[in-house]
Amino acid sequence: MSSYRPPWWFRGRHLQTLWGPLFRPITPPRFRRERVETPDGDFLDLDWCEPESRDGSLVVVLHGLEGSVSSHYVAGLCLEARALGLRAVVMNFRSCSGEINRAPRLYHSGETTDLDWVLGLLIGREPGLRVGLVGVSLGGNVLLKWLGERGLEAREEVRAGVAISTPFDLSACAAVLDVGLCRALYTRAFLRTMKPKVSAKAGLYDGRIDLDAVRRARTFAEYDRLVTAPIFGFADERDYWTRSSSRPYLPAIRRPALLINAVNDPFVPPSALPEAEVAASPWLEAAFVPEGGHAGFLEGARGQRSWAERRALAFLHPRLAGPPRGC
Repeated sequence: MSSYRPPWWFRGRHLQTLWGPLFRPITPPRFRRERVETPDGDFLDLDWCEPESRDGSLVVVLHGLEGSVSSHYVAGLCLEARALGLRAVVMNFRSCSGEINRAPRLYHSGETTDLDWVLGLLIGREPGLRVGLVGVSLGGNVLLKWLGERGLEAREEVRAGVAISTPFDLSACAAVLDVGLCRALYTRAFLRTMKPKVSAKAGLYDGRIDLDAVRRARTFAEYDRLVTAPIFGFADERDYWTRSSSRPYLPAIRRPALLINAVNDPFVPPSALPEAEVAASPWLEAAFVPEGGHAGFLEGARGQRSWAERRALAFLHPRLAGPPRGC
């Protein structure tokens, strides 16, 4: 599994990106939902995929922008984990689980406090728990930023992480998504679900959000300037992108981490791939393959499985075995 070789019919950055959410023939596992109350009076929904036996290991899955437990890659990761006898739990970001959350805040690419709190909750329940993290797209950025923020202080129960199709540099990614075909194919679709969530919370913002302007927004730059920045206290969209990108945090990571990205990812330009940071760190391993699109990497006669998902679990599985190791 050192590299990805797509089927002959599965070529091109847009086909490789769109096939998964539109046509991937995958039957998701059965999930058990748990709602946990957060310290700020809100809630998070966790979806559990549990094999019959338990061995003290747990894979925590973080979805991408406007994803959820229903995302095709989440189902694929949980099925791969289950096949190895590993439990998996999906952390749905706020207002992504099918119900609008109570607090004014939503979520964003650099928001790591919910992940930190959930990990503390899960580890507190099960002393000796061994945790592996997998994040896709926005979830990969959150995962890597959290690992870098914590550095040597990261919870010892967290053994390793895998980030798939990560937007390491949010400014560079917004620049390609806000123009041309990518704007028509992807940005428009994301904003179509993001805007109603802002409107649903209109009464909680005390006039901080110009809803008319939000409804007119056509780019991530406009949305992040109008919504993300004022809700989370950033000066503007560029301040948000700069402070929330995971790339500057990579040198501080002190857990084994695998970074999987396709060079032809329409969301992430090749210049944003952190090759120098990977080369300089003994903790980072990269699989920057020529093809795969964004969260694609599908394989098989009908694209039912994902090379990236198999590669992620193959990386985590041996690291989740045995007693804690020194960091």
